[in-house]
Amino acid sequence: MDAADTVHEASIPLPPSPPPHDDQMPNILSHFSPMRDPVDENRARSTDGERTQSPSPVEREHVQGESSAQQDDVASPAPETSTSPSDGPIVQLLEQAAQVIEAPSVEPKEDLKDEDDSAPPPTPPAKPVPSTPASPAARRESALPTSPRTTNGHGRPSVDSRPSTPNGRGTSRPSADLHKRSLTLSKGNTLSVVLISSALETIAASKEAKRSSPLRDSVQRALEMVRSGQGGDRPREIFEPLRLACETRNEKLMIASLDCISKLISYSFFAETSSTPQVPSSPPPSPAPNSRHSMSNGSQSSLPQPSLVDLVVHTITSCHNESTPETVSLQIVKALLSLVLSPTVLVHQSSLLKAVRTVYNIFLLSVDPVNQMVAQGGLTQMVNHVFARCKLGDASLPQSDSTTTLSARGGESGRSSKRPSLVMSPRNSIPLPPQTTSVNGTEETSSTLVREPSEQSSGAPSIAPGEEASGERADVDNSVEDHQEPQHSARIQSESAASDIGADDEQGHSHRQLSTNDLFIKDAFLVFRALCKLTMKPLNSESERDLKSHAMRSKLLSLHLVLMILESHMPIFVSPSAIIYSSSSNEATPFIQAANQYLCLCLSRNAVSPVPQVFEISVEIFWRVLSGLRTKLKKEIEVLLHEIFIPILEMKTSTLKQKAVIVSMLQRLCQDPQALVEIYLNYDCDSEAADNIYEHLMNIISKIATAPVSLAPKGHDPNSPALQPQTKQHHGSGQVPPSYSTASLSVPNTVDVSTIGNSEAQLRRQGLECLVAVLKSLVAWGTTASSPPEHVTDPMTRSQAEEVRRETVTPDVSTDKLSPGGTEPTRGPTPELADDPSKFESAKQKKTTLLEGIKKFNFKPKRGIDFLIETGFIPSREPKTIARFLLETDGLNKAAIGEYLGEGDEENIAIMHAFVDMLDLSNMPFVDALRSFLQAFRLPGEAQKIDRFMLKFAERYIATNADHPFANADTAYVLAYSTIMLNTDAHSPQVKQRMTKQGFIANNKGINDGQDLPVDFLNAIYDDIVNNEIRMKDEVEAALTVTAPAPGIAGVLANVGRDLQKEAYMLQSNNMANKTEALFRTLMRTQRRGTKSSEQFFSASHFIHVRPMFEVAWIPFLAGLSGPLQDTDDLEVVDLCLQGFKAAIHIACFFDLELERNAFVSTLAKFTFLNNLGEMKTKNMEAIKTLLDIAVTEGNHLKASWREVLTCVSQLEHMQLLSSGVDVPDAGRKGRSRKPPTEELANESRSTHITVAADMVFSLSHYLSGTAIVDFVRALCDVSWEEIQSSGLSQHPRLFSLQKLVEISYYNMNRIRLEWSNMWDILGEHFNQASFCNPHVSFFALDALRQLAMRFLEKEELPHFKFQKDFLRPFEYTMIHNSNPDVRDMVLQCLQQMIQARVHNLRSGWRTMFAVFSAASKAATERIANSAFEIVTRLNKEHFSLIVRHGSFADLTVCITDFCKVSKYQKISLLAIAMLRDIIPTMLDCPECGFKEPNHSSIDDPMIKFWFPVLFGFYDVIMNGEDLEVRRLALDSLFSTLKTYGSTYPVEFWDTVCQELLFPMFAVLKSSQDLSRFSTQEDMSVWLSTTMIQALRNLIDLYTFYFETLERFLDGLLDLLCVCICQENDTLARIGTSCLQQLLESNVKKLSPARWERVATTFVKLFRTTTPHQLFDESLRVEIDGNSVEAQDSAESADQALIPAPLSPNSEQPKGARMSLGERRRIFRQIIVKCVLQLLLIETTNDLLRNDEVYNTIPPEHLLRLMGVLDHSYQFARMFNEDKELRTGLWKVGFMKHLPNLLKQESSSASTLVHVLLRMYYDPRPEHQAARPQVADRLMPLGLGVLQDFNKLRLDTQAKNIAAWTPVVAEILQGFVKFDDKAFTRYLPAIYPLATNLLSRDLAPEVRERLREYFMRVGYIQGIVERS
Repeated sequence: MDAADTVHEASIPLPPSPPPHDDQMPNILSHFSPMRDPVDENRARSTDGERTQSPSPVEREHVQGESSAQQDDVASPAPETSTSPSDGPIVQLLEQAAQVIEAPSVEPKEDLKDEDDSAPPPTPPAKPVPSTPASPAARRESALPTSPRTTNGHGRPSVDSRPSTPNGRGTSRPSADLHKRSLTLSKGNTLSVVLISSALETIAASKEAKRSSPLRDSVQRALEMVRSGQGGDRPREIFEPLRLACETRNEKLMIASLDCISKLISYSFFAETSSTPQVPSSPPPSPAPNSRHSMSNGSQSSLPQPSLVDLVVHTITSCHNESTPETVSLQIVKALLSLVLSPTVLVHQSSLLKAVRTVYNIFLLSVDPVNQMVAQGGLTQMVNHVFARCKLGDASLPQSDSTTTLSARGGESGRSSKRPSLVMSPRNSIPLPPQTTSVNGTEETSSTLVREPSEQSSGAPSIAPGEEASGERADVDNSVEDHQEPQHSARIQSESAASDIGADDEQGHSHRQLSTNDLFIKDAFLVFRALCKLTMKPLNSESERDLKSHAMRSKLLSLHLVLMILESHMPIFVSPSAIIYSSSSNEATPFIQAANQYLCLCLSRNAVSPVPQVFEISVEIFWRVLSGLRTKLKKEIEVLLHEIFIPILEMKTSTLKQKAVIVSMLQRLCQDPQALVEIYLNYDCDSEAADNIYEHLMNIISKIATAPVSLAPKGHDPNSPALQPQTKQHHGSGQVPPSYSTASLSVPNTVDVSTIGNSEAQLRRQGLECLVAVLKSLVAWGTTASSPPEHVTDPMTRSQAEEVRRETVTPDVSTDKLSPGGTEPTRGPTPELADDPSKFESAKQKKTTLLEGIKKFNFKPKRGIDFLIETGFIPSREPKTIARFLLETDGLNKAAIGEYLGEGDEENIAIMHAFVDMLDLSNMPFVDALRSFLQAFRLPGEAQKIDRFMLKFAERYIATNADHPFANADTAYVLAYSTIMLNTDAHSPQVKQRMTKQGFIANNKGINDGQDLPVDFLNAIYDDIVNNEIRMKDEVEAALTVTAPAPGIAGVLANVGRDLQKEAYMLQSNNMANKTEALFRTLMRTQRRGTKSSEQFFSASHFIHVRPMFEVAWIPFLAGLSGPLQDTDDLEVVDLCLQGFKAAIHIACFFDLELERNAFVSTLAKFTFLNNLGEMKTKNMEAIKTLLDIAVTEGNHLKASWREVLTCVSQLEHMQLLSSGVDVPDAGRKGRSRKPPTEELANESRSTHITVAADMVFSLSHYLSGTAIVDFVRALCDVSWEEIQSSGLSQHPRLFSLQKLVEISYYNMNRIRLEWSNMWDILGEHFNQASFCNPHVSFFALDALRQLAMRFLEKEELPHFKFQKDFLRPFEYTMIHNSNPDVRDMVLQCLQQMIQARVHNLRSGWRTMFAVFSAASKAATERIANSAFEIVTRLNKEHFSLIVRHGSFADLTVCITDFCKVSKYQKISLLAIAMLRDIIPTMLDCPECGFKEPNHSSIDDPMIKFWFPVLFGFYDVIMNGEDLEVRRLALDSLFSTLKTYGSTYPVEFWDTVCQELLFPMFAVLKSSQDLSRFSTQEDMSVWLSTTMIQALRNLIDLYTFYFETLERFLDGLLDLLCVCICQENDTLARIGTSCLQQLLESNVKKLSPARWERVATTFVKLFRTTTPHQLFDESLRVEIDGNSVEAQDSAESADQALIPAPLSPNSEQPKGARMSLGERRRIFRQIIVKCVLQLLLIETTNDLLRNDEVYNTIPPEHLLRLMGVLDHSYQFARMFNEDKELRTGLWKVGFMKHLPNLLKQESSSASTLVHVLLRMYYDPRPEHQAARPQVADRLMPLGLGVLQDFNKLRLDTQAKNIAAWTPVVAEILQGFVKFDDKAFTRYLPAIYPLATNLLSRDLAPEVRERLREYFMRVGYIQGIVERS
C-alpha cells in the first residue's frame, strides 16, 4: 500500500470510494512508468521517422504515399494492454463518473443530466456546503497521458492534442515492410489497416457476432472494405461494427472496440468532410436517447441522422453504467479524452457535456483508485482543454497566462455600445510580460483586461427558484439566450466583437454563421454552467459528515474544477470578445454575463457550508472572483461580502477555521494595492452600496487582531502562511487517507489551510498580518510611485511628492517588500479621466452625510428628516418625496419609520398616506397584503397611531383589489385592526389566555356593513396568523442567534451530543444563503431590465485615494497595531506591529495628516517605555529602533511629532547614563526611586543600531527641508527645556539636548540665511531661557553660544543685514535678565574673546555688543560695570574707525552715555562723560566720518550720523543723569560744544538741534507726563532749580552767541519763555521773565521790526494769560457751608518745592453750578499767582522800556501795543480797587486775610504808562511825532484820572495809597509842565483845577516841586509872570 500511496499522493485529489481489493494496488505501479511520460510512445515513433504531430490538412496531401506502418501489436485486444494507463485510465475514470451520475439510483446522477439542460439551474435550499483545501491545477504533464504538444492552429501547444496508441509500453516496433497495406483517409492521411482489422477480427470472432446478424454483417462489410483499402472515406461504415460491439456489453468486445475507436480518433478518422465547414448551429440530438443498451439503433430512424462525432460520443458514453468493469471504464475515459482533446474531431455542446458527465460519473462510481485518479485527471484536462481552445481577440488563450493584455479593440467595441466607455484601464497601454508557468497572475487579471460597459453582467439567464431541469438537450442554447431582448448594448457589443474576431459581416441578426470559436466559447460556458450546477447540489447531513460519500466527492470535485477554471482561464471571463451567440435568435451575451449567476449561486450555496473543505474552496473561488472579476461583478461581490463573508467573520458561531480562511483570503486582497483601492472607490465611495466595505473590513480585521485570547497557546504558533504557492504538499484532515490528499488537484496561488485557524492566537496573528499588509499596500500605492502622476492637479501635492523623493535620506528598505512579489504595484503612469480623486472625495462625503442623516433619523426621526432635507438627500418637503425616501432608502430603522409616519401632525399624516400609496398591495389576499404592508415599517404601539395606519391600509387595499368580500373600506379597516390584535394575542408571551377561533369570529360579527364575513375567510385568517406570526423579516433574522443551553441537569441532558455552536451556525448560515440568493434574484431582474447605472466600476490609478482610505481607517489601524504590541512579547509579532507603525506614519506624513501622525507617533513613543525603565522589555527596544528609523526616513514631514521622537532620544541617553551608573538628577521624580533597566537591555541600548540611528537623527538634520528643520529645532528646544527644568539646581544638570542643539547648529551652518533666521528665532529664544536658570546650564549655554558665534563670525556679513545682531542677542538677554555676577562676567569674557578673535568680521554684531555693555553698566556689582567700561574704552581707542565703518557709531555713543548715567559709580560716570567729550575731536579727524569731504548725499548726512548721537548723549545725561555733577558737566559740555563747533553746523542741523535737543529739555514745563522720569519730587525740584535753570540761561546765552543763525528759531524760544513765565511757581516765572529780559536786552540791536512785532505779541499774550478775570466771578463769593475755619492748603506749604504747573486758561464756571471748597481754594490760589505774575510782567516791561537801548530800538507802533496792555492792566486794577463791595465779599469768603486790593498793579502800570507815554510824546523822531496824537489820546485821560483819584485819597486811612501814587503824580505834573505853549494852553482848563486841589493836601516834596513848576508855567503862559 505504501508504495502505491506515494505515487498517488502526487496525483489524485479527492477522497475516492475505497478500492475493492488491497492486493490490486501494488501492481498499479507498473502503470505509472509510462504514465509519467505519456509522450514516450510518440517520441519512439518519431525516431522511426514518423511525424509526431497530427497532420494538418495541408500536410496530408504530401504524406499520402508515405508508408503508414504501425506497430504490429496494436491490434492485440488483450485487456492488460488496453488498460495501459498511458491514456486509457483517465478516459475511463471520466466515463464511470458520468454513468454514476446518470444512473437513476445514484444521487449525483441527475446532477449531470442537468448539464446539458437549458433550464436555469435549480435553486436548491441553501444548504451550507463545506470546502476542500484549495488545490492547485492538476499537473497535466505528469498525471495525464499527453500526446506530443501539437499546435492546434492557434499558435499555442494544444494540451494532449492526440492520445498515443494503445500500447503503453512503447517497446519493440516491427519494421514497416511487414505491413504494406494502409488505408487512405478522406483527408489524404494514411492509417494502418492493422489498427482497424485486428479489432474487427476480434469482434468477428466473438460469440456475440455469431448471435447478432446486424453485428456480424457490419463487421464483415467493414473488414472487406478495410482489406480492400477502401474504408478510409466511409468512416460510418467502419464505425458501425465498433458501435454495435460496444452495445453487446461484453467486456472484451467493449475494450477492443473502445481501444480501436480511440486510436481512430487520434488519426482524425471520424472527421467527416461535411462536418468541417458545417458547424452545427444547434446541438444535434443525442443518437440514442432511450436505447442506451439496445443492440441496434433502429429506434433512431425517426430522427435526422446525427453527426458521426455525436454518434461516437454516444457510443462511448453508453458503455458506462454502474456495473461497468473497471477495465472498460478506463478505456471509456481514454476514448473520451482522445475525442475531446482531438484537434480535428470537434465535440460540441450536448455531446461534449455527455463526455464530461461520463468521466465525472466514472470518478464518482469507480472503486479502483487508479481509475479515480485517471478519471479526475482526465476530467481536469478535458475541462482545461474546453476553455483553452477558445480564442479571445486575435490570439488563443495561453492557459497559464492570465495576464494577457487584450488589444485596444475592446475600447472600440465599447464605444459602439449605448454608453461611452467609462474606464480605460491604465494597463491598456502597457503590455505586461507573460507570467511564468506557476500561475500567479490571476490577481492581475482584473487590471489587465479593459472593462467595457457592455461586459457587465446584465443579461444573464434568470434563476427560477426550485425549477428542476428536464429535457436539457433540446434547450441547451435557449437557456442562455431566452431572456435577453432588452440588452441592445450587449448585442451590439457582441457583434462588433465577433466581427473583430473575423466573422463574416452580417446582414442583420437572422443568419449569423457561427464560427468554430463561437462554438468553443459556448461549449466552455455550458461546461462551466454544468459544473456550477453540480456544486449547488445540497448535501444531506450524512454526506456532510462523510467525506467519501458520492455527494460530497461530487461537490468537492465540481468546486475544484470551477476553481481551476477561474484560476487558469480568467481571461475568457473578462474578455470583451468572449461572446455567446444564440443559434436561434442570434442574441449575443458576453460570457461573464451568462456565467455570472451560476458562479454567484455556486458561491452563495457553498460559502456558508459548515464542511471545512467546501468552505475553503468556496473562499478560494471567491478570491478569484474578487481579484479577477471585480470590474464585472461589482454588485455581486458587494452582496457576497456584505451578506456572507463579513457576517461569518463577525459571527460568534462560525469556527476559527472559517474565520482564518476568510482572513487569509483578505490577506491576499490586502497585498494587492489596486484591488484594495478599488474596493474603497467602488463601495465606500458609492452611495448605492449599503456598506462601507473597506472601512468595515478594516474594523473587523482590527478587532480580530486585538481579540482577547482565552488561553495562552502552548509553545509557538506556526506562522500563518502568507501566499506560498505550490510549495507545501499537505494532507487533508484526519478522516481522509493520506493518499487522497487534495494536493494533486492543487490550483496555483491557493493557501495551505492546514496550517491556519488552529488557535485564537494564530487568528490574531493573521489579522495583524492583514492590517500590516493593508498599510504596506497603501504605502505602495500612495507613496512609492516611481514618479508621481504628471498632471497632479494640486501643485502642492506634486511638490510634496517631489520633495519626498528628493529628500529621503536613506532608502526605506521596508517599501521594497511592500508590493506582492517585490514588484512595483502596476499602475498606469497617468491617472485616467474617470479616476478623479475629488469626485470620489465628494461622493464619499455625500455618503458619509447620508449615513449620518440615517443615523439621526433612527435616533430622532423628525430631526433626521430636517437634516436630510437640509443636505439635499430629500429634494423637498413634499409628502411624496419624503415618503419615497423612507420607502427606498436602506438602513432606516423600521421602528423609526413607523414612529414618524404614525405622528398625528398634518404633515406626518400626509407623508404616511403618500407612503402607503406607494406600496403595491394589488391582487393579494387580505393577510398577505397586511403582511406586505407591515414589512415596510414597524407598527407603533399606541392605539391612535395603529388606528390611522389601519384606516389608510383599508382604503389602499380596497382601492387596489377588486376581488374581496368587503362591502366597504370600513370592513377592511375593522378586520385589519382585529387581525393585528389577534397577532398580538396569539404570539405575545404576556398573554396567558389566548383568543380562540370562535372568539375571533365573534369579534368580527356584523362588521361587513351589518353582515358577517364568510366564516371560511375568517377561519383562514385565524389559522394563518396563529401558525405564522406577522413579524418583520429583520427581527426574524436577529432572532436567529445561539440559544443558551437551559440551566440545570435537564438542560445538560437535553444537550448531550449536540454541537450547539454548529446548530446555531447552520440556522444563521441557511438564512444568510437564502437572503443572498433573494438579493441575487433581484439583481438579475434589475439587470435584465437594463437598469445598470450603479454598475459602473471605477478602476483606480491615482495615488491620492490613499489619503481618504487612511483617514477613514486610521483608528482601527492604530487599535489593531497597538493592541498586539502591548499584549505580546513575541518578537515576530512585535516586528509586524512595528512595520505597520512605520507604514502608517509614512502615509500620515506623506499626506500631511496631522492628527493621525501625532496619534501614531505618540503611541509608538509610549511603547518605548523609556519613562518606565524597570518594566522595559526587548520589544520596547525594538520600538525605540523603529521610532529612530522613522525619524531618519520621515524627518521632513514629522512636524509637531518631532517632539515625541526627540523626547525618546533624550530619554534613551538618560537610560544609557543610568545603566552605566551615572547619578542623573531628576527633579521631577524625587519621591520614588526608579528601577534600572536589565543588564541585557542596558547593553542593547548602547548597541550600534541604536547609537548610530540616534546619532543620525541629528547628523542628517542638514538634509531636512527648510520648514522641517524649524519644526525639528523647535521640538529639540522644548525637550532641552524639559531636561533643564528636570535638573533643578543640580551640580550636574542634563544638557544632552542642549548639546545636540549646538551640534545641529554646526551641521546646519551652510543653510541659507533665510532658513537660519527662522531657526535662530527659536534657538536664540531657547538660549535666552537656558541662560538664567541653573548657573551650570547658563555657563554651558553661554560657552556654546560663544562657539557658535565664533563660527558665524567666520562668515562675512553684507551691509544692511542683521544676522550677527540676532545671534548675539542671547548675550544681551542674559546680561539684562540674569543677576548672577559670575554669569554676567562670563558674558563679558565671551564677548571679549570674540572681539579679540573676530573683531574684523563684526558688522551688525557691534550693535548687540554695545547693548550688552550698556546692560552691564546697570549691573549691581561694580566689577561688572568696570570690566564692561574697560572693554568699551579699549574699543573706542583701538577700533573706533571699524565701529564707524560698520555703522555702529551711534551705538557706541549710546553705550558711553549709559555709563555716564550710572549713579552708583561716579568715577565711571565722570570718565565716561570725558570720553564722550573726547569722541568729538576723534570723530572729526576720522576719515570714515567723512567731515573732510565737502559734499554728502542727504542719506548719509554725517551731521545726523555722527554729531547728533554725541549731542544727544549729552542731552540724555542732562535729562536722565542721576549725579548732579555729571549733569553739570554734560550741560557745560553740550553748550560749550555748540558754541565751539556751532559755526560749522548747517542751518538745517541747528533746526534739528533746537527741535530735538534744546527745546525738549524744557518739555517738563509744558506737560506733566515728562515728570515721570523723576523718582521723587525732591529729585525733580533739584533738577529744575539747578540743571534746568542753568540750561535756560545757557540757552539764552547760546541764542545771543549765534543770534544771526538762531534768529529763525526765535518764535520757539519766545514760546518756551512764555511757558516758563506762565507757571504757578513764581520762582520759575521770575527766572523766565529775567531770561526774557536778558534775551531782549542782549540782542536789542539785532531785532528786526518783524521780530519786534513777535516780541510785542508775546507780551500781549503774557498779559492776557495772567489777568485774573475770575476776581469778578460772583460764584466765588457765594457762602459755602463749613467754611469757618479752613486748614491751610498743603500745596501752599509745599511752596518751597519747585514744581512746574502751567496756568490753566480762564475757565468760566457754568452758571448756577455749585463749587466745592477745594475747588474754590484752588481758584483763589491761581488768582493770586496771576496777580503776582501780572505785577512781575509790569516790572519787566518797565525795566525794559526804561532801558534806552530798548526804547530807542522798538518801533512806536509796537510800543503803543505794549502801552495798550499796560493800560488794560491799569484799568482792571483800578476797577477792582474801586469796587469795595466786591473786595469785602472776597475777604469774607476767605480769599485773603485782609481786604484784597491791586494797588501795586494799578500804580506800577500807571507809572510805566505815564513814563513811556511822556517819553514818546516828547520823542523828536519823525515816526514818534507822527504817533503823537495817539499818544496824547492815551496820556491825557490817564494823567487827569490819576490826579483826580489822588485828590480823593484820605490821609488818615490811605497813607499807603498816597505813598504809592506820589511819584506817579510828580511825573505827570512834570510832563504837563513840558507841554509846548499851544498844548499847555489847550489843556490848562482841565489840569489847572486839579493842580489847585493838590495844594490843599499834605504833599511829598517832589510833588510840591512839580506843582511849583506847573504854576510858574501857568504864570508865564497867562502873562502873569514874565519869562526870565
